[in-house]
Amino acid sequence: MGRRKKRVAVEDGLRPFREFLEREGYEVIGLSREDLNRAQAVVLSGTDDNVMNMEDITTRVPVISAEGRTPEEVKDELEARIH
Repeated sequence: MGRRKKRVAVEDGLRPFREFLEREGYEVIGLSREDLNRAQAVVLSGTDDNVMNMEDITTRVPVISAEGRTPEEVKDELEARIH
């Protein structure tokens, strides 16, 4: 039986990150409330942003900032934080 893909919610404006993570075998989903409930981690452009006016949403999964980072660096952090 094959390994399940890791599911990561990625902010829409982070296209290079979305594409890189998909090539690396991640299932990349959006930031809707339903998607966030299914994600194992969230990647945002910056941790201070109120993405889509969703400040009332909390998540129990890692939230990773892509600000100032390469897609490879974000992937390395995902690998370290997703079990």
